[in-house]
Formats: sequence, structure tokens, C-alpha cells
Amino acid sequence: MTPEKLAYMANQIAIAFARLPAEEAEAAIAEHIDQFWDPRMRARLLVLAETPDTDLSDRVRGAAALIRRPATA
Repeated sequence: MTPEKLAYMANQIAIAFARLPAEEAEAAIAEHIDQFWDPRMRARLLVLAETPDTDLSDRVRGAAALIRRPATA
């Protein structure tokens, strides 16, 4: 999956939780990604979140700190 597609999908999740305060939204985004994303996708998203020029929303970047790190990628 391309980095652009991963960013798009993560940003869509953030939009779904936009009504929540930032801290709650970040926790909800991380929980959703932990539950439904393949470990390889999570690993790639975490790399994207550490890259400055990617098109991730601030809430996705905040959620990255809460996303479960995959044991294998």
C-alpha cells in the first residue's frame, strides 16, 4: 500500500472522530487502528508519522504515540 493511501485512510479515521476533543479523538484513532489495521500497515503509518512532510492530520500524528507498535513489520 502506498504511503499516500495509508495517510488518506488514517485521515479518514480522524475525520470520523472530529467531534471529539483532541485527546479523546487521538485515543479513539489509535484504538481503531490497533483493532483493524494489519501490523505491517501500523508499522508503515508509524514511519509516516515520524516523517515531517507527509499529509497526516495533527490528530493522526498525536494518535501515533498511542498506537501499539507491531512486534514484526
